[in-house]
Amino acid sequence: MKKSLIILLYTLFYVNCFAQNRIQNLEKAFNVLLGDEQAKHAITSICVLDARTGKILFAKNEQIGLATASTLKTITAASAFSILGKDFQFQTTLAYSGEITPAGTLKGHIIITGSGDPTLGSSRYRNSEHAVLTQWVEAIKSVGIKKVEGSIIGNDQIFGTQTTPEGWVWQDIGNYYGAGTSGLAWRENQFDIQLRPGSGTATAVQIIKTVPPTPYIQIENELKTGPAGSGDRSYAFLPPYSNVAYLRGTWGMGIGKPGISVALPDPAFDCAYRLQDTLKRLGIQITQEATTTRLLKINKQSFPAITQKINTVTSPTLSEMTYWFLKKSINLYGETLLKTIAVKSGKPATTSKGAETEINFWAAKGIDQSALNIIDGSGLSPGNRITTFAMANILFQVQNENWFPDFYKALPEYNGMKIKSGTINDVSAFAGYHTDAAGNKYVIVININNYSGSGINKKLFRVLDELN
Repeated sequence: MKKSLIILLYTLFYVNCFAQNRIQNLEKAFNVLLGDEQAKHAITSICVLDARTGKILFAKNEQIGLATASTLKTITAASAFSILGKDFQFQTTLAYSGEITPAGTLKGHIIITGSGDPTLGSSRYRNSEHAVLTQWVEAIKSVGIKKVEGSIIGNDQIFGTQTTPEGWVWQDIGNYYGAGTSGLAWRENQFDIQLRPGSGTATAVQIIKTVPPTPYIQIENELKTGPAGSGDRSYAFLPPYSNVAYLRGTWGMGIGKPGISVALPDPAFDCAYRLQDTLKRLGIQITQEATTTRLLKINKQSFPAITQKINTVTSPTLSEMTYWFLKKSINLYGETLLKTIAVKSGKPATTSKGAETEINFWAAKGIDQSALNIIDGSGLSPGNRITTFAMANILFQVQNENWFPDFYKALPEYNGMKIKSGTINDVSAFAGYHTDAAGNKYVIVININNYSGSGINKKLFRVLDELN
């Protein structure tokens, strides 16, 4: 027994010294980063906690609020799990107004009402575009509708008409990663434009087609062919609810992908349009064009009263959505979850009210409210300002929650660590967890703003490597 106790004490002493050496080496590596030319005009912050006790092992500039980029998604996901619950699901209903005649003519409208589900029509899940359209067609046929003397209406009013958060950059809006929210989201609110480079540098790029076809959008192509190896430097400028897109920048020769993904300007309309197009191809006549609640209001038309619901599409659980939200860093999911948090709390479905709810939630758990200046749910806004200390403490607290295994599983793996990355202009950050070879567990948040040049992530990893 005495011998075993001595071995145990020696082991604990060795592990403790081992961990202390790692933290000392981490501090040295961080100081090297601070002295690097790329960090000369930057603000660099780090906060490393003991994941078991929450004790600060090493921190520098941890109380300075910085733009987070996509590491903010860790707080959004944690807030959604806490407020909505891991089994939360969205529902989208299909209904009709008016009456169906004995001959099968609907004298009314077919109405698709969304609750914000960002996964509706997404190929990542069972509710893909084809699966949902097939389900809706079968539901329409099951009630005997053979003709519609009306239109297909996309009802997206739960989220209002402001699709993108204030503070998003104009260059981002219009591209797939800048897709805004919609009460009736569809196919992750994006479509593809297939491109072919010209025969030489600076020649015009050819648009082959859009996938799926979007004849209601006019594309003004100003793209030029870039030299081989220059890759994709193209941007779509397509404001919400607009029907004119400008493509600007360059598309490199020899690029290894067929085209670019662009944000849908009006997802609710596209959803209604796809259903209407599908019904027409199956021989079900529809006398009026597809529309939305927003367009009805603009045209001073009232929203029709629903006669009967005929189908409900239920989304995957929040746990399933969070896997893709964090793993693939889908901005749309973050913005949708923030608005849904507001709705769940009885507030208007706006980004600002969602952020307010989120901040108040963590403030009640001891996180300094002034350390959480949250502008959006995805981190795409450069206006977010959050301290590494606040983010690290949230990550520490959530380890005791029953949903933590799903949260942890969703975190990507970089550098041998379970950490979420974040990158926007001159911002690079990582946030998450690490267990070293000796079994020591860490909560890690590192962030640099306003660095110069490229390749900064390798230098951040050199710091974090000291924990391996």
